[in-house]
Amino acid sequence: MTTFDKREEGFEKQFAHDEELKFKATARRNRLLGSWAAEKLGLAGPAADAYAKEVVMAAFEEGGDVVGKIRKDFDAKGVAQSDEQIRRAMNDLTARAVAEIKAGT
Repeated sequence: MTTFDKREEGFEKQFAHDEELKFKATARRNRLLGSWAAEKLGLAGPAADAYAKEVVMAAFEEGGDVVGKIRKDFDAKGVAQSDEQIRRAMNDLTARAVAEIKAGT
């Protein structure tokens, strides 16, 4: 194997690792966001956990529009949160999800 082949293999492994981290962080962020939204909706316990799972699944089922799902649910329950507030929470929780994954928690 040449040096070029080794470097190429290293880049491919790093790319795969980065993509896996990105997927895990997004899924964790969506779960955290679902828990945050569940609290705003007045859900607790198993109902809150179920709602957080719904938000995670919305990323796959509804074209990845978790903000749209939460917005629709907030509107249905009369929760006063703007799209900006939802996106701000999403951004904050992205950083938390990445930190948790890197810490191994």
